[in-house]
Amino acid sequence: MTAADTTPRLDRRRFVADLMARIPEDTLVVTGLGSPGYDVFAAGDRPGTFYLWGAMGAAAPLALGLALARPERPVLAVTSDGEHLMGIGALATIGAKLPPNLTLVVLDNAHFGETGMQPSHTGLGTDLVAVAQGFGIRDAVRIADPARTEDLAARIRARAATAYAQVLIDTDEPPRALPPRDAVANKNSFRATLGLTTF
Repeated sequence: MTAADTTPRLDRRRFVADLMARIPEDTLVVTGLGSPGYDVFAAGDRPGTFYLWGAMGAAAPLALGLALARPERPVLAVTSDGEHLMGIGALATIGAKLPPNLTLVVLDNAHFGETGMQPSHTGLGTDLVAVAQGFGIRDAVRIADPARTEDLAARIRARAATAYAQVLIDTDEPPRALPPRDAVANKNSFRATLGLTTF
């Protein structure tokens, strides 16, 4: 994002809360580390949410695995541009498999927010929608208008095609709402949601 960029940007927390309120209760949600986890948790903790802590780049591939293993349920990854760029190669496998129940939402403020707000590649010219489409994800859109939130939620509900949304957000940092950091408890809760025993 250059100084001359006048593209409108959304309030991050408001967008996530609005999206989460519109998706089915049985949606399996994976959050990237940092602000996506804070925002999803702030919208209301759900038993089908897996919060990643310190696994940078893992949101998209984990969501892909869930979508392939649980085709009867919608799967949503909510991540950020910095986290997503770390594991961008996962889009190649997603584009090859194209599970219809998978949606990737990338909250893009064009900065690495967790490490000091350095400019990210999306602020330096990388077009994530073009990248996703280049990997074969045809339903890839850029969202900068809150009126399009319902359209995105409808894609999640429909489970008709792999969907990808780059959501342009502002750089404001709302108060952090930290999900539990007990990884074992998080894993056990998520497995219970899937009807699996703990180990």
